[in-house]
Amino acid sequence: MRFVPTAIPDVILIEPQVHPDARGFFMETYQQKKYAEAGIPAEFVQDNLSGSKQGVLRGLHYQIRQTQGKLVRATVGEIFDVAVDIRRGSATFGKWVGMVLSAENKKALWVPPGFAHGFLVLSEWAEFSYKVTDFYLPSAERTLLWNDPQVGVQWPSVAGGMPLVSAKDEEGKTLAEAECFE
Repeated sequence: MRFVPTAIPDVILIEPQVHPDARGFFMETYQQKKYAEAGIPAEFVQDNLSGSKQGVLRGLHYQIRQTQGKLVRATVGEIFDVAVDIRRGSATFGKWVGMVLSAENKKALWVPPGFAHGFLVLSEWAEFSYKVTDFYLPSAERTLLWNDPQVGVQWPSVAGGMPLVSAKDEEGKTLAEAECFE
């Protein structure tokens, strides 16, 4: 595996070593020792999977308590994945990184606690798998507005124009209003 820091160094892109042959391929998706050596010392407590059609935007979500680090990947299709630093004391507070994750490129992304996270489905259908470091606590969930002009995420265009966003996500808070990490 290759661990590549992004423009926000705490967010790490993971490029697996893929071993193809006539039957298909094999790759290691997680190995605790290698992840710890790359600065990802997380213990994961839960695996989640979501499926979404093209144009669905989920996010930008975070938990203010029982904060979750997330190891994310697209297992089917293609998504544009985004992490926004919402740690007030950070040099990269309010900055975002985004990249395409797909079943084809097999890349994963480590999104540490202290970041809002979301993704936009680019393919006709995508399945999104993620491991988290703490259990989901509904009362601690918060949503950063996906199109907050202060953050300025440059979401790719999708067929049909505007992304399909849940009512909860449409009512997210701007960075100026959001409950952030100190």
